[in-house]
Amino acid sequence: MKNAAAYSDARNKAQELVSKMTVEEAASQLRYDSPAIERLGIPAYNWWNEALHGLARNGITTVFPQAIALAASFDEKLVFEVADITSTETRAKFNVFSKQGDRDIYKGLTMWAPNINIFRDPRWGRGQETYGEDPFLTATLGKAYVHGLQGDEDILKTAACAKHFAVHSGPEGVRHEFNAEADAFDLEDTYLYAFEELVKEADVEGVMGAYNRVNGEPACASDFLMSKLHDWGFAGYFVSDCWAINDFHTHHMVTSNAVESAAMALNAGCDVNCGCCYVNLIAALEQGLTTEEKIREAAVHLFTTRYKLGMLGGSTPYDDIPYTVCACDEHKQKSYEASQKAIVLLENNGILPLDKSKLKTIAVIGPTATSTAVLEGNYNGTSDTYHTFLEGIKDSFDGRVLYSEGCHLFKDRVSVLAQPDDRLSEAYTVASLADVVILCLGLDATIEGEEGDTGNEFAAGDKLDLRLPESQRRLIECVRKTGKPVIAVVAAGSAINTETEFDALIHAWYSGAEGGRALADILFGRISPSAKLPVTFYKDADELPDFTDYSMKGRTYRYIENGSNVLYPFGFGLTYSKVEVTGLTYDSGNAKVSFKNTGSSDTQDVIELYIKPDDERCRENYHLCGFARVDTKAGQSGEVTVKIPDKAFTFVTEQGERVRAGSFKLYASTHQPDELSCKLNGTDFVSIGVNI
Repeated sequence: MKNAAAYSDARNKAQELVSKMTVEEAASQLRYDSPAIERLGIPAYNWWNEALHGLARNGITTVFPQAIALAASFDEKLVFEVADITSTETRAKFNVFSKQGDRDIYKGLTMWAPNINIFRDPRWGRGQETYGEDPFLTATLGKAYVHGLQGDEDILKTAACAKHFAVHSGPEGVRHEFNAEADAFDLEDTYLYAFEELVKEADVEGVMGAYNRVNGEPACASDFLMSKLHDWGFAGYFVSDCWAINDFHTHHMVTSNAVESAAMALNAGCDVNCGCCYVNLIAALEQGLTTEEKIREAAVHLFTTRYKLGMLGGSTPYDDIPYTVCACDEHKQKSYEASQKAIVLLENNGILPLDKSKLKTIAVIGPTATSTAVLEGNYNGTSDTYHTFLEGIKDSFDGRVLYSEGCHLFKDRVSVLAQPDDRLSEAYTVASLADVVILCLGLDATIEGEEGDTGNEFAAGDKLDLRLPESQRRLIECVRKTGKPVIAVVAAGSAINTETEFDALIHAWYSGAEGGRALADILFGRISPSAKLPVTFYKDADELPDFTDYSMKGRTYRYIENGSNVLYPFGFGLTYSKVEVTGLTYDSGNAKVSFKNTGSSDTQDVIELYIKPDDERCRENYHLCGFARVDTKAGQSGEVTVKIPDKAFTFVTEQGERVRAGSFKLYASTHQPDELSCKLNGTDFVSIGVNI
């Protein structure tokens, strides 16, 4: 714990305050919508606030790229800055709203972010909320986000929350009754890694449980998971996912009624209930299912957090943050930078960057071209200004820009009374008249997201496959018949196989309110793309293990067995230049990487380091152990030092024990050290042996 004195002081105050409460009053404070206790001067407080990629659901804020897009930046400093801005805007709104007595949902200081679940299967609709498939990348960016949210002062700026603990990544449609089974190896190596890092290294203030069971135990009342938090020294508060405790008796069938469910969760260590089950705590107490001590200890945990936030008397370093910082130009500029660093170039036959002097007419076609939903993703705020793909292109090009929606995002027609494919003739005409077509495709959170939040009744927010909707596939076929050059821009929070060879292919994710400007910068060469995939893009979902199988065997780049099913590897992303690693040394925890920009353009790129122990017991192919963004000019050589964490020199045995190895192979490049990555990038990797 970084600030033990501040914690001790807050806990002492919390214990004193809770001791003055009746047991009924203490129990009332364990609800997410905790009421005021006027006789003790305690105002009402709603624990539920969201901050996945900016302050969400609270009016006008800065809308950053979705979490998976931030992960594609491979930029720890950027992720910290995004979270720092988010906490600044949260405090600004809290300052003015609380003075007006507005203590509604989404207006508090307890932020239920980041989502550090592992995006193990590309069909999962909520994968967009994560930092991808790699535990090290997830933990590194997650710690940066927590740091940005919580700040460096004795008083927390806001309180971050690591979710969803644990072994949680779909399917959405069965999450309320599903039992995720994971062996000791996968728990230690994959599913618990980031949570342990955020607790131990970032002092994350909150942890949220998941809906599903884990090896038979409800995640919000799991003795195994709670014991892990205890072992790691977790000293914050634990919250249930929303209405997850109700699932105990309505879906998991591990209790008979709400009273038993409330007692089970509280006894296990769940301090606050997002939901309504804890209104039954006094009944549980009267029936002998829990104790007053359990109720009071949970209340102490919660008031410790509130004291650490400076919410109960006294001033804080954040009281003078003005409302005017919300969505200010400085914050929007950082969102713009994040969008630029998040957009991944996957294919380019040389058409990009576009030469404006050789173009008279550009056709912008597709259902995501004017969409603000594809800028937002889910768990999002609202911007006062959105720059769509079409607007970004129009603002950057002086010639004629022709536009056609082309098709509905997923329905077979745009106009309800029209025949199917009612916009294809327009799309064909527009494409025929242009020098180049920018085809804007993809998904949005209405068909890819959380169960209950999407309109995807077929898969409850998950994807059935990796293909684009049929309406868009027909649009692609139509436009390609014109014979015009086509640059495809796909907006999605996950892997998509377009099943088409375009002149260039860009994966834009859900790119934030400034996404259109950033896209135009890349299309016209104002900047070089520099993002990398934080997930593996596969060709066919049918070649993957069953969605409900939580074994990591055959999943992600670390355990992939069927390499022929990989379309684009984890860590892959093109630039407009070519950065090659020329040397690698290691000494005392630091890797020194030499590189040269052998291309003709200035660019940023990401140096990636992977490691594999020389031990036959290790099941991984290798894993990411370090990364660094570099800024390099054409023809320039450079050097960067990357710290390799001590944990990288361990591996997990079949029994789930993390052990050290004596020798390793360390790899460095701008991509994975695999054959496909080398082929797609046109560059090799450098490797050395390391003895510890």
